[in-house]
Amino acid sequence: MLKNKKAILFDLDGTLADSMWLWLKIDDAYGKKYGITFPENMHDEIEGKSFLETAVYFKEQFGLRQSLEEIMDEWNEMALYAYRNEIFLKDGAEELLLFLQEQGIKTAICTSNSAMLMDAIKSARPVLETIDVILTSGDVKTGKPSPEGYLKIAGMLSVPPEACLVFEDIPQGIQAGLNAGMEVCAVEDDFSADLRGQKKQLAHYYIKSFRQVLDGTYERLKK
Repeated sequence: MLKNKKAILFDLDGTLADSMWLWLKIDDAYGKKYGITFPENMHDEIEGKSFLETAVYFKEQFGLRQSLEEIMDEWNEMALYAYRNEIFLKDGAEELLLFLQEQGIKTAICTSNSAMLMDAIKSARPVLETIDVILTSGDVKTGKPSPEGYLKIAGMLSVPPEACLVFEDIPQGIQAGLNAGMEVCAVEDDFSADLRGQKKQLAHYYIKSFRQVLDGTYERLKK
């Protein structure tokens, strides 16, 4: 999987970090606070959207009076403690990041999350200091499946897209990597368990743990 790769690019939530459970709790609390009944397809609608794009969706879909900045500020406040204290990296992620650093392979994070929450988890999980480039939602104009973020990172790292490998946990993110002309490894996550089949159809590889990248037991899906 890593052969001939010069840069490894990661999504954050649901990929490097086991954090999607938190956003389900935040959605529930936010909905109760403002009397919002969420449609069944809401998570499909916002999948891959940036922090700002999701705020726009909430404001327009549910007629919120708050400004976009106020909506995002409240989400940041609701999530900040957890990102500092309760969000942990996925199994084998730390070992893989240290291995990539030792091998001199460049690394990056392309997240739809806010810079504030990215900084919070980075300060709490020192191994993230090894990451060469971090792009958050405010650094791009369009969220996933747009390839903008991944292509921007490739340019910043001076690595051609075909020499990059992307790790993603949801179909929209996988598609973003593919749209950028990169190989993609889908990552198991409880939040997207019902999308496993779709993820495997899209991606080149599939893992349940980052340890599988190191020991070679990952699932190869495409040649």
